[in-house]
Amino acid sequence: MLIVSQRRVLDSFALLAYLKMEGKFSKVKSHLTSQDSTILMNEINIGETYYILARERSSEKADYFITAILPSLPIRRVSNTFQDVLEAARIKAAYSISFADCFAVATAIREKAVVMTGDPEFKKVAHLIEIDWV
Repeated sequence: MLIVSQRRVLDSFALLAYLKMEGKFSKVKSHLTSQDSTILMNEINIGETYYILARERSSEKADYFITAILPSLPIRRVSNTFQDVLEAARIKAAYSISFADCFAVATAIREKAVVMTGDPEFKKVAHLIEIDWV
């Protein structure tokens, strides 16, 4: 599939790959350092990244991610209105993917962006959004 949009929505999988330098982290890094890409991330997915880091490493390292690392990255945080929450809930009702992933999908639809992920759950919604697999 040809990926045209330069707008990317990161899910926690993609950001964690970058932070941990795992898998295809260099693909995420290239978009984070590109002047041609606009990187978005829903606050729900940022929260998901936080709790995974806290669980796997420590609360202190997760706090450091929020206070030092995240602000240094060219990621535009996307907040949610009540209507945005309902849109994610509609996606959740229709597809068996995590609720946090539903926010990434809803954000990509709303922002006309491509989701960057390596999470195989997104195969279930590949007909709704364009996916840039990492």
